Amino acid sequence: MRRVIIILLAVGILLTGCGLLSEPPQPVIPTPIPTAPPLLDSLGNEQVVDPVSDIIPGIDPDIAGLINAVSQQQLMAYVQTLEGFGTRNSFSNVESETRGIGATRNWIASEFERVGNGRLHVQFDEFTLSYNGLTAPQSNIVATLPGTDPDGGIIVALGHYDNRPPDVADGFTRATGANDNASGVALLLETARILSSREWNQTIVFIAMAAEEQGTYGARHYAQNAFLDNLNILAAINYDTVGGRAGISQSVRLFAPGYAQSPSGELGRYYDYVSGLYLPTFPVIVYDALDREGRWGDQREFINVGLPSVRVIESEEDPDLINSTLDTWSLIDYSYLQKVTQLNTAVLANIAGAPAPPNQPTIVPMADPGAYLLTWPVKPNVDGYAISFRPIDSYNYPPFRFVRANRAGNVVLTGLDPNMTYAVSLAALDENGAISYFSPEVIVGPPAETQVSVNE
Repeated sequence: MRRVIIILLAVGILLTGCGLLSEPPQPVIPTPIPTAPPLLDSLGNEQVVDPVSDIIPGIDPDIAGLINAVSQQQLMAYVQTLEGFGTRNSFSNVESETRGIGATRNWIASEFERVGNGRLHVQFDEFTLSYNGLTAPQSNIVATLPGTDPDGGIIVALGHYDNRPPDVADGFTRATGANDNASGVALLLETARILSSREWNQTIVFIAMAAEEQGTYGARHYAQNAFLDNLNILAAINYDTVGGRAGISQSVRLFAPGYAQSPSGELGRYYDYVSGLYLPTFPVIVYDALDREGRWGDQREFINVGLPSVRVIESEEDPDLINSTLDTWSLIDYSYLQKVTQLNTAVLANIAGAPAPPNQPTIVPMADPGAYLLTWPVKPNVDGYAISFRPIDSYNYPPFRFVRANRAGNVVLTGLDPNMTYAVSLAALDENGAISYFSPEVIVGPPAETQVSVNE
């Protein structure tokens, strides 16, 4: 991926003067250089110019410990169990306790309850699927890990649990669906097990989605209701076909449409940044697209209602395994699946464990070219802020400017290119270096004459 480094120049000029000596010569008494008074705005608030800070993003040791706790054995056991239900087709048996979609969803719900450490609230999100003249009851399984901050927002991790043989409505034929998508459900269960060991600031919701194979019906039902209920969903990350196989590239693909200027692009950028901190040898390869050509995933339903969402998928697919009984648990690379699960753990733990995302800053150009005044409310549980002035055509964050919380909220940044259009955002930091989700980006500089949020 392209990495754009912008060198931010801060120039300070100290003007000194000298006076003429009179006769006869007098002793020279050094005159103290007066301290410059603070720069004040129209309300009398101090403006901090080009701040520096030792509060910067880093690897939080607590989050690193959780990442190391992700178990390959647990992941394998989850995939084997899901394959063992024979079929998870949306039109398969709902009465059997051992086979079909009914037994599958009951087991997933009970497993969320088991691993939730008493903190997960598990519910069935029910709806009816009508497809090609067939009708069947469906349920998304929603496991909520409540955050301590009621206004902190919601992070959603999702993956569909249904599968299919070649005939999408065949509820009788055996369908293994190990990689597609028992791997994604295993990731959800293992991440829920790890993260339920403690409390978080923001709320995390794990959702095993139903009826994806017929056209993302489960995700549509949930996303549309979330939109109508005005849920503050910060991010929705879809894990679909993430098991890997021996010999494939050790990386994942991330799909986000409108990557340079969209809410989903902001999510993809954050995901890439955090994964680079915690798993730098397992890179994220970004694609500026909704999904692979001619394919779909549950993330599209969140994007359709204006919520930021991305799809994460293994680096290379094998077309011979798609909707085939060859897609079995024994072909999955559980070291690879472990790494993808660790990525999810790192991203969710940073968003949920850091302070809530800051408010969108107000940005005013200063008289000096390339200088901007940023103002925003400083929250009490924040130790510092990262400020991003991203060139509008760049996919990645530039080097951040940092400011401690006690100097934040009224900051002047200089040395920026007056001819460059920037997307500007903020993230909050805690003392351990955990970095929050970023505020919605504001566009400043030419050709825009006024600030505009990319989320509008």
